[in-house]
Amino acid sequence: MESAIQRRDPADATALIGGAWRSGEILHEVRDPYRGDVVGTMAVSSERDLGDALDAAQRATAVMAKMPGYERARLLHRIADSVTERAQQIGEILARESGKAISDAVNEPLRAADTIRLSAEEAVRIEGEHIPMDASAVGAGSIGMTLRFPVGVVAAITPFNGPVHLTAHKLGPALAAGNSVVLKPSPKAPLSVHAFTQAVLEADVPEGAINVLYGDTVSPGLVSDPRVDFVSFTGSIPVGKAIRSSVGMKRVALELGGVGPTFVSDDADLAVAAKACARHAMMIAGQSCVSVQNVYVKRSAYEAFLELLVKEIDAIRFGDPLEKSTEVGTLIDVAAAERVLGMIDRAVADGATILRGGRRSGAQLNATVLTDVNSAMDVVADEIFGPAMTVQPYDDIEPIFREISLSPYGLQCGIFTNSLDLAMTAFRKVRTGGVIVNGTSRWRADQMPYGGVKDSGIGREGPKYAIRDMTEERLLVLN
Repeated sequence: MESAIQRRDPADATALIGGAWRSGEILHEVRDPYRGDVVGTMAVSSERDLGDALDAAQRATAVMAKMPGYERARLLHRIADSVTERAQQIGEILARESGKAISDAVNEPLRAADTIRLSAEEAVRIEGEHIPMDASAVGAGSIGMTLRFPVGVVAAITPFNGPVHLTAHKLGPALAAGNSVVLKPSPKAPLSVHAFTQAVLEADVPEGAINVLYGDTVSPGLVSDPRVDFVSFTGSIPVGKAIRSSVGMKRVALELGGVGPTFVSDDADLAVAAKACARHAMMIAGQSCVSVQNVYVKRSAYEAFLELLVKEIDAIRFGDPLEKSTEVGTLIDVAAAERVLGMIDRAVADGATILRGGRRSGAQLNATVLTDVNSAMDVVADEIFGPAMTVQPYDDIEPIFREISLSPYGLQCGIFTNSLDLAMTAFRKVRTGGVIVNGTSRWRADQMPYGGVKDSGIGREGPKYAIRDMTEERLLVLN
């Protein structure tokens, strides 16, 4: 069957430095993970590019800090409109370079535009507070207040799994707060970010306020350079830890990994829970840090839930990412698919049962459901980051709450129940960044505070909360 999307000529991703595009001496090929052909090339940025980008960003901080909130809001609304107009083009590029299903790929820049609009709304709501100085004898008679000021230069490092949307979650708040940005996308999905950046520039962004570098060569220097005031990173835990240890006194926001725990009580709507768990485990081939991975089901509902789950799994259409009927495409590359299959094979060797899946074709891995697992298996204890999930029965839920709270991960969890008492128990006792009631670990609205605890991260995304991180609080006392 002929794909719905016609193949485009190869595209180039070139650095953006001080308002000008710059090619590189070294070109990195970007390949379609489904077909294997070259989609385009990425110019690998050099140390000279890094220095020039940081200089340009530093010069732009004065312009951005001086810009009134209402002008920053207007700028962001123009950016959102421009991205919306180019959503189809950006989405087609994204589907080709990442293997993401075209329906998800086209929706991603639209969601990114919404996130930028939310950032625009927050640009005029950055507030300080009055300090009641007369609460002590020392302060009596004085007036105290705090205001928030932009930090300066934000280094934004984004992953391949949501390259456009997660760029918007860094770029939007940074500009709303009055900062300039040096963006460094993943070399596995640079072309869609390049197309996104082209759309952004059409909104008359001040020169140097946005700079884009490509490749991993510049990453260590970017996060450690003294010209950078704040580092925002989304990606793996090992890289996040390396960044944390190299930034010195800089502030950081790290959105890292998780194992997607989701609980299903016997008082829940099992059909709703099964459908949500199946879909949220397999969307974008499971390549989300909050994808449903480990599902815990009350034993009395376990068999009924499994039956509903595998029925929904069987209905999910895997295939050519460019076909409009495809719901799930490939993983980012063959190596990623091989890694996930290795985790599945080890679990089976240790006694796990495959109810569905466990087969690979190139970078595509079909939906996999594992039972008879335990917490010692890496499919339970470590992040899978692929289209595979485990399902376990439970008799007493609180020991599982304790086990998850003691684990290194703590991003989000979901719980399906009609019991307010059980929902609040989960909220109080599971040490995690968020608890989603009657939703899975993957549920996210872009205005909410999103992020983890423990090894799952530091700081919060969501425009209002990212702006809080990307601004500095300053105290004024009038005696």
